[in-house]
Amino acid sequence: MAAKSPEDSEPDGSCSKKPRLDPMTAQPPAVLPSRAELIEEYDIITEEDIEEIKDALEGGRIADAASKIMENLQAMENARLDIAVTGESGSGKSSFVNAIRGLGDEDVGAAATGVVETTLKPTPFPHPKYPNVTVWDLPGIGTPNFRSDTYLEQVGFSHYDFFIVIASERFKSNHARLAQEIQKMGKRFYFVRSKVDADLEATKKRRPHTYDEEGILRHIRENCQACLEAENVASPRIFLLSNWELSKYDFVQLEETLERELPSHKRHAFLLALPNISLEILRKKREAMQKQIWKLATVSCGVAAVPIPGLSVACDVTILIKSLSEYRKNFGLDNDSLEKLAEKVGKPVEEIKAAIKSPLAKEISKDVVLKMLTKAGGGALMVAEYFVSTVPILGSLAAGGISFGTTYYMLWSSLNEVADDAHNVLIKAFESDI
Repeated sequence: MAAKSPEDSEPDGSCSKKPRLDPMTAQPPAVLPSRAELIEEYDIITEEDIEEIKDALEGGRIADAASKIMENLQAMENARLDIAVTGESGSGKSSFVNAIRGLGDEDVGAAATGVVETTLKPTPFPHPKYPNVTVWDLPGIGTPNFRSDTYLEQVGFSHYDFFIVIASERFKSNHARLAQEIQKMGKRFYFVRSKVDADLEATKKRRPHTYDEEGILRHIRENCQACLEAENVASPRIFLLSNWELSKYDFVQLEETLERELPSHKRHAFLLALPNISLEILRKKREAMQKQIWKLATVSCGVAAVPIPGLSVACDVTILIKSLSEYRKNFGLDNDSLEKLAEKVGKPVEEIKAAIKSPLAKEISKDVVLKMLTKAGGGALMVAEYFVSTVPILGSLAAGGISFGTTYYMLWSSLNEVADDAHNVLIKAFESDI
């Protein structure tokens, strides 16, 4: 979580005092990131780049620093992530390909599903909102055309960042041999036991009086583990999922594992592409985007910055419009996402939209951005003071003018508004804190 600004913290670093009201907006100031959180983000910038940015800022060459940061932002935006999904025919792998991209089996762009093998060659399915993220539906293993000993070569294993190996009943020797081959090639793999919702429903009908969901899930997990260990797969990690209720069972654990084990630039792409199915995912998206704000503010004020009449601010409004539009898209507040959510939960879309308060969810234009910059002026000084005292590499930039502080404060407060709306929309849709 982001730390409060220094003036709102106790001497020992705790944050027990309430934030002061901003005199310009009569609202609590946006919570600013700690120095540690800003420095942590440098893990995706080389040491050489950091020195170049620092040297440029200290020398007053804001345009040079902004150009280098722009390169970093573009590299993150263009980072490719290729996810391979494989398993036996009928295991639900095509439905998983759809679910992980936030699509139903009948949606435009969905992978074809069926009771027989419908995937005859590696088929790419780009994410509908993030085309740099592609989920590959691979042919089923164990079929006459795809034997486990030659499977990886046939599907072009080197192209994928990691493999999801799916089974809908028990994991067999084909799964184990494939996992061992993937491991030999230096790739990561994760076992997913699908259709656990069907197992639970069937058991509930057969034994309604002794039904124990936790016990059943534990039995399924232990059985899968035993089958894989019998095939010499050491300490297999198994995640129980339902393609129809992705937020339940082990999806959070799978998401956390992937997030932890992916390289930082691919981790960012993976996180933003996740469907907004839980409050925890929304929280992580908010934090990931918060870490980019200092870069966006620097670029906006340092590349093609244009003085804004009536404001003591010079910035690239186009960059700000793009950033705010991405906030809305990332949190699923665009019309298409809201309509799909309403259809999924069986509620009128207007009822879902009633939870939205921020004007950013409705319209993002140059006029809207200019109005927001005007309101953000009161937070600029606080931002400048904060960076001067805590993050020297940005202190000279923040102290050099009001533009950085204004754009930073505007982006930070706007992101929080949109994230709060996404939080409220999800609770409204499912009527619970999922």
